[in-house]
Amino acid sequence: MRRSRPQRDTESDASDGDEFGLERAGDRPSVVTALSRFVPAALARRVIAVSVATDREVYARDDPVEITVDFENRLPVPVELRTPRQRRWGWTIDGHLEATDERRYIPDRPATFDFRAGERKRASVTWNGRLERTGGDRHESVVPESGEYEIRAFVATATGTTRPADATTITIN
Repeated sequence: MRRSRPQRDTESDASDGDEFGLERAGDRPSVVTALSRFVPAALARRVIAVSVATDREVYARDDPVEITVDFENRLPVPVELRTPRQRRWGWTIDGHLEATDERRYIPDRPATFDFRAGERKRASVTWNGRLERTGGDRHESVVPESGEYEIRAFVATATGTTRPADATTITIN
C-alpha cells in the first residue's frame, strides 16, 4: 500500500502552494526517494534548518502579522522527517498553537515531511493579531495587551524529540 503525499508540480511558483501552505517543487526520482530512508531520524532532525521572520518588528494592537517560515535541508542527500500526525509543521504565539487555546483536531495518521538534497521550502501565514480564547460555552477573539510576543515555527516531529524550530520576537504597542 502506498503512502499518500502531497502532489507536486514540475514548476515552482511562489503564488501556488501545496495543501500544507508550502511552495511546490518538482518530482523526485524514485532512487532519490530511496536514499532518504538511509538518513537516521535523529540526523534528519538536526540537518533541517528552520527560520521564521515577520514583515515588521513593531505592530499596533489588532494589526495583522505576516509570518514567513523557511525550511532548508542542509544535506546533499534527501531527508525524510516523520511526524506522528498529519501536521508537518506549525507556528505558535507565546506557546499558543496558531494563536488559540482551542483544541485542534489533526488525524493521528503518521506523515512525512520530505526534502530533496539541499531543498528549501517556504510557507507564509498571516496572524490576524488576535488570540482566540475558549472555555465552556465561551469563544472570544481577544486583542493582546501591549508587550513582546514570541512567534515560533517548528517541524511537528514527535514529542520528546528535538524539534527543528526557530523563534522571533515582535512588539505590540
